[in-house]
Amino acid sequence: MESTEPEPSGSRPEEEEEEEEEEEEEEEEDEGALPGPEQPLAAMEDCLAKKMEITVSEAEKRTGRNAMNIQETYTAYLIETRAVESQSEGQCAPVESLWRRYSEFELLRNYLSVTYPHIVVPPLPEKRLSADNMDPDFVERRRIGLENFLLRVASHPVLCQDKIFYAFLMQEGGWKEMVNETGFQLKADSRLKALNATFRVKNPDKRFTELKHYSDELQSVISHLLRVRARVADRLYGVYKVHGNYGRVFSEWSAIEKEMGDGLQSAGHHMDVYAASIDDILEEEEHYADQLKEYLFYAEALRAVCRKHELMQYDLEMAAQDLTSKKQQCEELATGTVRTFSLKGMTSKLFGQETPEQREAKIKVLEEQIQEGEEQLKSKNLEGRDFVKSAWADIERFKEQKNHDLKEALISYAVMQISMCKKGIQVWTNAKECFSKM
Repeated sequence: MESTEPEPSGSRPEEEEEEEEEEEEEEEEDEGALPGPEQPLAAMEDCLAKKMEITVSEAEKRTGRNAMNIQETYTAYLIETRAVESQSEGQCAPVESLWRRYSEFELLRNYLSVTYPHIVVPPLPEKRLSADNMDPDFVERRRIGLENFLLRVASHPVLCQDKIFYAFLMQEGGWKEMVNETGFQLKADSRLKALNATFRVKNPDKRFTELKHYSDELQSVISHLLRVRARVADRLYGVYKVHGNYGRVFSEWSAIEKEMGDGLQSAGHHMDVYAASIDDILEEEEHYADQLKEYLFYAEALRAVCRKHELMQYDLEMAAQDLTSKKQQCEELATGTVRTFSLKGMTSKLFGQETPEQREAKIKVLEEQIQEGEEQLKSKNLEGRDFVKSAWADIERFKEQKNHDLKEALISYAVMQISMCKKGIQVWTNAKECFSKM
């Protein structure tokens, strides 16, 4: 960030400026060597996922009253945890369990996103507002997605150590109050403020700009891939079900043939089995789609990190601009010259100059504000450097995770397609044998 931070114009000694430039160059060199994947992997050795088994084992439909005292139907999910260390020692660790609603998962993620703005926080499975959010297949897929979310957080070297996350897993009563007491909502940046920073920041960091562009492209590519997969799955379903017509025709034909009847009947049976197998195949297809959707939503998590950096950069630029303005005012008061046109300058010309005492008092106030502004600017610079360093370390960790996960998902999908092709070949090979025996 130091390559883009504005330096306030001022009258600091040249020696101090040279020392600071040398320090900045050293920090730039450190930041240029982005943290390698071995750092997050080493930290994962001590993550919560290594110490605790976490599952979302079942979902249950419930009815109750919401905060508005309106009757509603919702789904609750059973979270079960078990200590791993006890099992390794030969003891049977007790299972701890509690129920959570999807809205509580949302509250947890919002808290993590605000509390750790430099981290690419794992996304939740998609949310539906329509009536079919009680559909058993959708609820089951959401259950798997929520379990995956918890495992992602529990495997993260930083997020897994959060006390609020641990309480989410272990403490059913009073958890919401505990989250709200953190005051994280007050720290959340408004979307309007973030949008304003995006368009008004003057010196955006090239790395974050490129990352933001990459997240947009990643989301676009995965969206297109999901649409193609859906079209292929629809056509595949039709092809498989049409094979059921072969089965029906062969069965009807076998009824009027004596010598050929058994062969036709057997071939028809193979076709029926083949047609029925599409349901299991489509279930595998949906699992593959959910893996891709997770990274569709991860793209937004990447953009959230970029937006936070833009906000910090914009605040830094505004602080530098304000400091420069105050220094100029102080100089004008001290020298009695006005560099730029202002209403204040016109007023002085019309109604006379200020007395020396008045000028001294204003200069004193401005000097105090300048000192405070310099400290504030220094603090923002330091905060920005820390953010960049932490953010890029986590982005590198995320990239490693993404490459591994998407590679495995694509390989699994290819294996599934090969398996389907082999199954089709086997069906027609069996049918050929049936025909040969007629």
